[in-house]
Amino acid sequence: MSPIGVFDSGYGGLTILDGIRQMLPQYDYLYLGDNARAPYGTRSFERVYEFTLQAVKFLFQQGCPLVILACNTASAKALRSIQQLDLPAIDPTRRVLGIIRPTAEVVGSITSSRHVGILATEGTTRSLTYNLEIAKLHPDIVVTGEACPMWVPLVENHEYDSLGADYFVQRHIDHLLARDPMIDTIILGCTHYPLLLDKILKYTPPTVRVIPQGGYVASSLQDYLTRHPDMASRITMGGSVRYLTTEQPSVFNTSATLFLQHEVSAEGISLG
Repeated sequence: MSPIGVFDSGYGGLTILDGIRQMLPQYDYLYLGDNARAPYGTRSFERVYEFTLQAVKFLFQQGCPLVILACNTASAKALRSIQQLDLPAIDPTRRVLGIIRPTAEVVGSITSSRHVGILATEGTTRSLTYNLEIAKLHPDIVVTGEACPMWVPLVENHEYDSLGADYFVQRHIDHLLARDPMIDTIILGCTHYPLLLDKILKYTPPTVRVIPQGGYVASSLQDYLTRHPDMASRITMGGSVRYLTTEQPSVFNTSATLFLQHEVSAEGISLG
């Protein structure tokens, strides 16, 4: 089998995988969560790059010709180095794609005020990757990032529907919109955040559009495979999905089931 590899530091990438499978159900997929070393959001650039490269190499060894970094932190801190420095030496015929660029591409057609907010982890916010990618494509757009360090722990600990979650969600949305009241579009720059979407919408004015990434990443991947039939032909089409985790599989299965709303059975592996 030659599946599409989907990598995340934890569970959030499952929201990306779900969006991709809804649009491209015919392909085989291999999901890898580095749950034992999550979260990546507070780690250094060097450590995120090291861990992400280990995961990419592992997925290549499993036969994946294409790997999606379904993690904003990994896309922000490791993607460019892997694409430019590592792929030519590992295998120049394989590809690694991120999830920030597809979101940056579509935001220009969504915002009217040309003021966009990013809700993300500390690592993604500090990297300014969204700011840079959006500036390349839409230099007239003003981007404001807001780090939400408590949101991932709330999701990972199944507290995303608690009153505590309301406090932290409202706090960061209010702070973001106070910094730039002209924002009319907010990008959820972390793949965990769709599980908080109901609360995010609750505290966001109806005039502000909130953008989860899954559907846009899926559309971008579909377009990529259409433009690169040589790559599409290398991916097997059995409609299967296999889950791997660096955590205890039973722990992963419980949380992954909450993300996907169906039962998951993962295999445990080790990286590094």
